[in-house]
Amino acid sequence: MVVRSFSKESTERSQTDKLSPREMEILALVAKGRSNKEVSNELKISEGTVRIHLAHIYEKLHVHCRTEAAAKYFQSQPAGARVAAPTK
Repeated sequence: MVVRSFSKESTERSQTDKLSPREMEILALVAKGRSNKEVSNELKISEGTVRIHLAHIYEKLHVHCRTEAAAKYFQSQPAGARVAAPTK
């Protein structure tokens, strides 16, 4: 089981390694819960560009939505660097 967990973690990390630095930047913002409009405003790019980057991210990570992409992002982060979900 231990070996399988390390193997799965390295697979998740290798998938995000395929992303460009800009795609990782966008994915990190999406994982923080930002909307396309918020991402575009923060990075000074158009919403259309954000959508194109997200389409490439989904394709490279083999996911279908931003929630799955965010999950892959968090799985690829080292255990100590994972951000806890905000509490209400």
